[in-house]
Amino acid sequence: MNAATPNEFDLVIVGGGLVGASLACALADTDLRIAVVEAHPFNTQQHPGFDARTVALAYGSQQIFEAMGVWSAIEAQGVTPIRQIYVSDRGHAGSAHLDAAEQGLAAMGYVAEIRVLGQALSRQLEQQANVTLLCPASVKAVQFAPTHAKVVLKQDGELREITAALVVAADGGDSFIRNDSGIATFTLDYHQSALISNVAVDRPHGNIAYERFSDSGPMALLPMRDEQGNDNAFALVWTLKPDQVEAVQEWDEATFLSQLQERFGERAGRFTRASQRHLYPLKFLQTREHVRPRLAVIGNAAHTLHPVAGQGFNLGLRDVAVLSQVLSEALTQDEDIGELTVLRRYAQWRRRDHLQTSLATDGLVRLFSNNFLPLAVVRNLGLTLLDILPPLKKQLVRHAMGYVGKLPRLGRGLKL
Repeated sequence: MNAATPNEFDLVIVGGGLVGASLACALADTDLRIAVVEAHPFNTQQHPGFDARTVALAYGSQQIFEAMGVWSAIEAQGVTPIRQIYVSDRGHAGSAHLDAAEQGLAAMGYVAEIRVLGQALSRQLEQQANVTLLCPASVKAVQFAPTHAKVVLKQDGELREITAALVVAADGGDSFIRNDSGIATFTLDYHQSALISNVAVDRPHGNIAYERFSDSGPMALLPMRDEQGNDNAFALVWTLKPDQVEAVQEWDEATFLSQLQERFGERAGRFTRASQRHLYPLKFLQTREHVRPRLAVIGNAAHTLHPVAGQGFNLGLRDVAVLSQVLSEALTQDEDIGELTVLRRYAQWRRRDHLQTSLATDGLVRLFSNNFLPLAVVRNLGLTLLDILPPLKKQLVRHAMGYVGKLPRLGRGLKL
């Protein structure tokens, strides 16, 4: 459906990255007139968010994509199932082993390139009759009135005003919409950086993911395929302290692989090659408010997490699943989707997942980035108990799979 006029919409999504694009796709079968505002060209070759980095998709996220109708396109481009996860603490005996087969599942999650996800989402959006893509365009101001919101854009060098019943801020951790609206945040600098690289090993990965805690912080290896399609590569996330960053940047490939081997051990095999390395500073961010009249904040604009448990994007996708259902149900009841009474249903539904996932992620960082001996004893005892107590292990696996609280329809693999 086209907008009543070129500048009138029901919903304006600011941010066309993975979360914003997913929300627009989730609402494909509704009567909402949707505008997606994105500062960069909306394609996987030029969009900086659709790069070759990888993301660990929880099983629940795969269900959401399946229900949205994009999973087949993602899977066709190549994803790697995670069938087992090994968790260990460097220099200590504690460890845990999680197995999808023990839970009656083919996989606990999947590893996919962000580029592949972006390509599948952008192709669907381009075919969606109820979506107008406004890009490249940047938001200069947003104003909220009792009956509508007005967004001032700069597009093709000219200012343009569009209106909507609801604005959704999906524009990332440095969200312009959130900041311009004066929504306060709680932020915490971890004083760590994440080194991202793809590394090859000398044997097949066996669809096993590894989480290893070292003196500098957590290290993760996510199974993936190399450039030739062989199952002998991993996506590496290596947490570094500030005093390590400069040295690591100066290492040549041989030194980098040697140091990685020394820190990680040989459980995953011998590291043979590494791609270009990228460093990202790590912080925790949580908004004080998730909704206001005519405004909802989702994804990294609402919560930015440490990558220790790979929950950041999955948490944002669960935002999408719940918000799309709340809006769809409001439409069937002939309610105003921008009314605070409607948006509070979303905020209340998401509160438990936001709190549990944020606290769990932050707690892991603090517990496993500290070499204080009593803490080391406690965390290794915890890993051992996790490995021998099936109920505890099942609960952890369900949370890792994205099964937290009341599940929305998309999270159960059902259409809106």
